[in-house]
This record gives sequence, structure tokens and C-alpha cells, in this order.
Amino acid sequence: MSSIKNEYKYSALTSKIIGCAMKVHSTLGNGFQEVIYQRALAIEMTKQGLSFVREMEMPIYYNDQQIGKRRVDFL
Repeated sequence: MSSIKNEYKYSALTSKIIGCAMKVHSTLGNGFQEVIYQRALAIEMTKQGLSFVREMEMPIYYNDQQIGKRRVDFL
């Protein structure tokens, strides 16, 4: 049973992503480096037909001014 409320715009997508993350965690368990979980999550999300970009650089804004950049794991 999903804990995501269906009234939200991206409820189905959110549930799929959380399901993928839970599958990876239940399969691998604890103790691996972050990159191992990222790779496994990419595999699982691909299997579920989810589109994504890994390691994408994005700007950071403060008061409408770009103040830096950071790389996100998944977008």
C-alpha cells in the first residue's frame, strides 16, 4: 500500500521512484558506498520505464541571482 496521496500531481511517479529505491535497499541492504546504490537505482528505474539524467549540474539561485552550481544525483 502506497503512502503517497493520489491527489498530488505526481503521485504515480513518486510511488514508482520510491518503490525502486525500496527494492534496491531490500536487495542490497546496508553498507555499500553511495555510488553502488546509485548504479543499482539507475538499473531499477530503467526497468520500470522511468526516464532520468544522472549527475546533472544545476544552478543554485538566491534572490533571483545565480550564486553557484551543484550536481544532482538524478533528475
